[in-house]
Amino acid sequence: MPAANPAVSPPPTAATQSHTAYPLGDLLDDESLRQIADFAANLCDAPIALVSFVEEGRQWFAARKGIGEVETSREHSFCARAMLGTGILIVPDATKDPRFAANPLVAGEPGIRFYAGAPLTAPDGRPLGALCVIDLAPRDGLTATQAQGLQVLACNIMAILAHREQASNSSREISEQDMKFRLLADTMPQMVWSTRPDGFHDYYNARWYEFTGMPVGSTDGEAWNGMFHPDDQARAWALWRHSLDTGEPYEIEYRLRNAAGEYRWTLGRALPMRDDRGQITRWFGTCTDIHDQKMLQVQREVISQELSHRIKNIFSVISGLITFSTRHRPEFREAADDLRQRIRALGRAHDFVRPHSEASRPAAPHNSLTGMLRELLAAYVERVDITGRDIAIDDRSATPLALLFHELATNAAKYGALSAPEGQVTITSDSDGQTTWLEWQERGGPRIEPPASDGFGSQLIELSVVRQMGGRIERDWQPEGLKARVEIPATALSRA
Repeated sequence: MPAANPAVSPPPTAATQSHTAYPLGDLLDDESLRQIADFAANLCDAPIALVSFVEEGRQWFAARKGIGEVETSREHSFCARAMLGTGILIVPDATKDPRFAANPLVAGEPGIRFYAGAPLTAPDGRPLGALCVIDLAPRDGLTATQAQGLQVLACNIMAILAHREQASNSSREISEQDMKFRLLADTMPQMVWSTRPDGFHDYYNARWYEFTGMPVGSTDGEAWNGMFHPDDQARAWALWRHSLDTGEPYEIEYRLRNAAGEYRWTLGRALPMRDDRGQITRWFGTCTDIHDQKMLQVQREVISQELSHRIKNIFSVISGLITFSTRHRPEFREAADDLRQRIRALGRAHDFVRPHSEASRPAAPHNSLTGMLRELLAAYVERVDITGRDIAIDDRSATPLALLFHELATNAAKYGALSAPEGQVTITSDSDGQTTWLEWQERGGPRIEPPASDGFGSQLIELSVVRQMGGRIERDWQPEGLKARVEIPATALSRA
């Protein structure tokens, strides 16, 4: 309704509109409401149309046609009465209506005569205001079409308000969730970061900026990669691109520059968040400082490599002592040669499973049975076929396994398949997770017969398999060659 005082007041604040559930404060001059006011004026052939919201001491017009005022006091408001009804309030001639005849807006400017207002009522029944049309000349009322149209437009206004309320609630919930996430992330000891689905970094927690000493926002986008050691940047970028392309989890160790300019080893991890359709909506990741653990690991590796080197030297010293001791006792030379070969086999097995540096690490994994057998039996590489599942071993099982296969290979070279030019040996391994089976099969050698008694080598095999690894061995001296089947508990081969 037009005000006696045309001064424009600001739109309602949260305090003045707290009696409603709707966010009305941003509705002043709303385009959707303006279109409804224009349409209402044209529909009812009225010079003035208003979308009015009534508060405790005033009413204000979110949209208006035909007047410039924004508000009036509540005591002069027609809409304050219209909003309390259930249908359209019709005032054909305000000068003849005792409720409004003395109203300054009727007796004075602008001289209201006709009024028709459809209430704006919240779903819980609370009155908010009215959509009204005003004429400066008396009228009999509205046509049925005009009355129905005015009610439909009022319903549209309430639909707009309901949509705004829902959007406001959703925005508030999102803001609360975001605040909780940021609070939680800032209390974590790790550096936390997040990216868009395309990998654009747009969030880091406080710990990231504290660790790196970088200004807030300076590492957004792709600038994070510049914080890594130059030798790690290409690898980190390639792995991150792979995760973005495949959706696979991201995990890498790299050196990250801290606020003091020092590079510290860091473990980076990230997982994708997906929507109901499986599409990635965000990536969330962490950076964990593992520098102290890394340095401790390096120290342990150095000590372990030094101990292993000394053990290897002991093998060499023992082998040398055997040679020196038999130099003047030729009758012991054959036994000494066998003993020396066994010690060398132990040395090769130990050398395979010992901790290695990057430079000394063998091609095969150091816990691979297949890798150790290839190293141990390298002299027969073209005549020994190693098949089946690769079995994990450790330093504890390497010694008895080396003695076992060294004795089998030595006997095969003296009396079995490896003593003949066309002889072959097949080693097959398998495991069900509880038990491991190893099979040694000779073919193409001279015809053999079971030995009349167990020699030292056979006793050594029994010692290795049965006593040291808790397994058992079966030997079958077939005419075409020895077949040995070994059964060992999986826990005896590897502690893992």
